[in-house]
Amino acid sequence: MLDLMQKGGPLMWLLLTVSVLALAIFIERMLFLHRATISVTDLLRGLTNLIRAGRYDEAARECQATPGPVARVLRTAIAHHRAGHAERKEYVEEAAQLEITRLEGFLPLLATIAHVAPLIGLLGTVTGLLSAFSAVNAQGGFANAADLSAGLYSALITSAGGLAIAITAYFAHSYLCSQVNALIHDMERAGTGILHVITEAQTEVAAGDSIISFQAAAASLAAEQQARQIPGEPPVRRDGQAG
Repeated sequence: MLDLMQKGGPLMWLLLTVSVLALAIFIERMLFLHRATISVTDLLRGLTNLIRAGRYDEAARECQATPGPVARVLRTAIAHHRAGHAERKEYVEEAAQLEITRLEGFLPLLATIAHVAPLIGLLGTVTGLLSAFSAVNAQGGFANAADLSAGLYSALITSAGGLAIAITAYFAHSYLCSQVNALIHDMERAGTGILHVITEAQTEVAAGDSIISFQAAAASLAAEQQARQIPGEPPVRRDGQAG
């Protein structure tokens, strides 16, 4: 390995640095995405039961205790459950956008490495060929294979190294992007579900409040009619006849 680095020239050390950076990004993103992955179905089921019971504070604490972007998006929706549906939807979309930025992390840098590594290898190829032709020129146009081998070897090594790093970084970037897209899909599904649950729960509460208010109004009306009765007279029935 060290022999290849030395024969490849200075650009091989640059390629080595780039490859180490790409590996660090891949490992960091893999660990981050692994911690961010949760069972959305189970979490939504538990939150649905709490929200329908009107225990929004407990539902918010449940989201806070759960790691990952999906739980944070759900917590945003629960925290703004008193807002209107359209306003609550905007809060959820803003929270999801922030989480997407966190999920992507250093992925643009990994994509840059995948694009730049072949160019570094190409630059090494050009410099290697220049070195080879420089050796030929130094010999007055006459050179044997040994004179050309050093420059050509450097050119081939850097090209191979750049392509190897680029291919690996590209596959790593594609895999991480697929994981990010899966989490984005989970956030969309969870956000839509929690908005529906909150709206449904508030509709049920509003319907219940309306029924209670009608009963209270009827009781108030009956009490008012009883208060207006003349003492000693029989109570008046709804058909207008004395009881």
